Amino acid sequence: MTAARDRPARLEELLTSSVLAWAFALATLGALFGSHVLVSLMGEPGYSAIIVGLCVIGAAMLIARRREISFVRLAPVTLVVVLAWLLITVAWSQEPGFSLAGWLALLATAFLAIVVAHTRDTLQTVRATGDVLRVLLTGSLAVEVLSGILLDLPITFLAVGGRLANGGPIEGLFGTRTRLGLVAMLAIITFLVEWRTRSVRPGLTVYSVALAGVLAVFTGSPLVLLLAFVSGLATAILAIVRRTPPHARLTLQVALAAVLAAGAVLAYVFRRPLVYWLNAAPDFYRRSQLWNAVLDLVDRRPVHGWGWFGTWPDGVMPFVRIDTLTRRDNASALNAFIDILLQAGWVGAFLFVVFCVLAVARAWLTASQRRSTVYTWPALILIALLASSIVDSTVLSGFGWFLLVLCATRSSLTGGWRAGLDGSSDPALPSMQGPSSGVG
Repeated sequence: MTAARDRPARLEELLTSSVLAWAFALATLGALFGSHVLVSLMGEPGYSAIIVGLCVIGAAMLIARRREISFVRLAPVTLVVVLAWLLITVAWSQEPGFSLAGWLALLATAFLAIVVAHTRDTLQTVRATGDVLRVLLTGSLAVEVLSGILLDLPITFLAVGGRLANGGPIEGLFGTRTRLGLVAMLAIITFLVEWRTRSVRPGLTVYSVALAGVLAVFTGSPLVLLLAFVSGLATAILAIVRRTPPHARLTLQVALAAVLAAGAVLAYVFRRPLVYWLNAAPDFYRRSQLWNAVLDLVDRRPVHGWGWFGTWPDGVMPFVRIDTLTRRDNASALNAFIDILLQAGWVGAFLFVVFCVLAVARAWLTASQRRSTVYTWPALILIALLASSIVDSTVLSGFGWFLLVLCATRSSLTGGWRAGLDGSSDPALPSMQGPSSGVG
């Protein structure tokens, strides 16, 4: 009888333990970043079962920590509003079943991000992300060497082309060169923050950054150049802001915001010359054709969109029409903002932009005010993700959406209006202290 009565207490102790929180973060990051490999090996049903299982465990962890987590601090309000509108769009979708499935996938990924944000502090999140990306990038290099040099054959089921010996492009374990390039650039940011916070040995940092850099170069993706420029510029500006005296920091922040707003207005005004200039590259020419086809269909349902699907299903309007116009099979609009404009209309696009702007603003202000380098990670990751959204829709699903929600939630906890509700600016509860994913 005593053992039976002790069982719930032991279960609650396990669910609130730092060891389980550490393992859950690693498993979640591994599942989302390794989704291409898992789907290739197990199929969509098997992968969906993994995500559902993680959600069940995550819900149990939050319930066990219910005394530590305030409901009002659980998720950013703007995130809830975005998800609510996307759910509403299911009502006028051509295929409500596909739409609801796409929305549930988005909700599940957001929920996993919220669980990690509340059970790991920022440094522990950086360490878990760094460990997972190191393993997957090492595996990517290994599979490319095997396919492109040792066997000189493509590995079809992993979509590895085996072109390493020819200088690329390579896909690694991520399915496309664009996705590998994005992961490599996110990894470099993470590895450098690890180094600056002295979370890993210098030798491991050198290996990690070199590995990610080599893979990024061999992708041959234009996205790598874009992210390198944007991330480098953001890092330099953030370094200047962090070194600016507090009394002058507000003026500098306002000036930076004004310059950014002016740049956005100029980019919109001169959007057609920019597209024509980008058309000089075949990769961007293909994108501009796709964007024109998408915008033609946006005009038919400009306010409310065609209904949320996430990744485009086959044989469903309006995506089948876009495939016909472009004479290609497309899985997305290759631009997150145009993609959400098509599926959720101007209402959804506006809500999504507000969510992203507030997340970046909170993360940027926190990074500029806090002394620890670890607080720069959410800001730089968000900027890289949103920059990649110009030429890719990864931020609307999978690991891209996970990181967006994770960084937005962490930023709302440390820099949002919730930060003052309980006097804690960066919740790192005693039960969370412990393994930080194997600090070297």
